[in-house]
Amino acid sequence: MMNPVHNPEVDGKKNIFNGQPSKWAATWREYKKCRYLFLLLAPVMIWYAVFAYGPMYGIQLAFKDFRIMDGIWGSPWVGFKHFEFLFFQSPDFLRILKNTIVISFLHILFGFPAPIILALLINEIRSGAFKRVAQSLTYLPHFFSWVILSGILITLLSPSSGVVNYLLQLVGLESVYFLGDPNHFRSTLVISAIWKEVGWGTIIYLAALAGVQPEMYEAAVMDGASRWRQTLSITLPTIMPVIVLMFILRIGNVLDAGFDQILNLYSPATYSVADILDTYVYRVGLQNFQFSLTTAVGLFKNVIAFALVLATNYMAKRFGQQGLF
Repeated sequence: MMNPVHNPEVDGKKNIFNGQPSKWAATWREYKKCRYLFLLLAPVMIWYAVFAYGPMYGIQLAFKDFRIMDGIWGSPWVGFKHFEFLFFQSPDFLRILKNTIVISFLHILFGFPAPIILALLINEIRSGAFKRVAQSLTYLPHFFSWVILSGILITLLSPSSGVVNYLLQLVGLESVYFLGDPNHFRSTLVISAIWKEVGWGTIIYLAALAGVQPEMYEAAVMDGASRWRQTLSITLPTIMPVIVLMFILRIGNVLDAGFDQILNLYSPATYSVADILDTYVYRVGLQNFQFSLTTAVGLFKNVIAFALVLATNYMAKRFGQQGLF
């Protein structure tokens, strides 16, 4: 008797009809079953396609001398001309890059731990009513734009009529021009940014704290552990994956030093310490119409951010933590 000849195509179809679907058929069936969930996801995908991936078409401006009348495609190709100008000829680039890194580093050093500490403190509150009030008060500044908050800060920190300087004078100290003195401007930026976002940043950490098993605390109490020891040995290790994840995402934005805040608070007197990459792009690109140069700055920021995310994710995995991917 002759052995039957196997045809992969026919066999694959037979497997589907014999109740043994192929991998692709099973995957398609799962997608079909969840089609309404994908329909709900469609607006998000459209938003990302239009506002996140669509603008990538304009990246080519970094390698062209853009002329409005010629359009993007018609503008002449100049290669790395704008990058060479930024790195080797621009008198301002190194200064604004340094300002961006310093301000962002201060935000990470003091601003990143702030919501973690506040979440731990709120988690220790036993009164439900007081906890809700505390959370609401700390969330509130997040919902105000920097246009509004900058007006409040300018009024409060005014050297002549501000409440803060009035209190300093009451205790015998001299008035401080917080927003006009380069020596105090960066610290004012960091403190005001923490005040605005610290409450909102606690949301994800409080959610992580809610997942800590109460039995672990009960066992620690039986062993005689203090609240501080419970925090170090139970609470922080439990929420550490969330902390690492948020840190990786924060490192990816290291060249975003707070454009809205600085734009509304800085002045020519503080350009030397406050001018960052984003304000440079705004001033040179939108006001002086040098679109190609500012596109090169933006591309430089994105490449550095992507490299930092990869490096931080790799280091997190090397130290035994769960990375972003």
